[in-house]
Amino acid sequence: MPQKARSLPPGPPPRIPPVLDEVDRALVDALLVDGRATNVALAQAAGIAESTCVGRVRALQQRGVITGFRAEVDLGRVGLPIQSFVALRLAGHDRDAVDAFGEHVSGLPGVLAAYNVTGADDFLVHVAAASPEALREFVLDHLSGYPGVAGVHTSLVFRTHAGRAPLPNA
Repeated sequence: MPQKARSLPPGPPPRIPPVLDEVDRALVDALLVDGRATNVALAQAAGIAESTCVGRVRALQQRGVITGFRAEVDLGRVGLPIQSFVALRLAGHDRDAVDAFGEHVSGLPGVLAAYNVTGADDFLVHVAAASPEALREFVLDHLSGYPGVAGVHTSLVFRTHAGRAPLPNA
């Protein structure tokens, strides 16, 4: 006998990506290479006047294209040489429980990012730790024991190869 389909609340409305012209793309690409690039350098990269560049970058921020500027930190030099991806499978897929887990995990010390993903796992959590023992304690204390977590798999990061190419055209 087929089960009755659950009624789920609607998700967020679809986001329409903002349209970027060639100047916007050049500014975004330049900022991806160097988030601290000066206005002069950005204007040169985009082929526009410096006064125009200030307004264009501000508009990209206001439109939500640029969401922030961050420092890239050598984690080993700040005492966190161990990185891992922890794949987690949740027992259920109730929207509130999934959202609550995402909020919980993203606020934990050492979590660089938490991704809600499709496939066999529900979350990939990028973690930095001081030692293998600290990573083990983190996983046991904060992840595998969290209510609703049905499975955990940890993979160590040997080396990171950051992307260097500009974003593809949408």
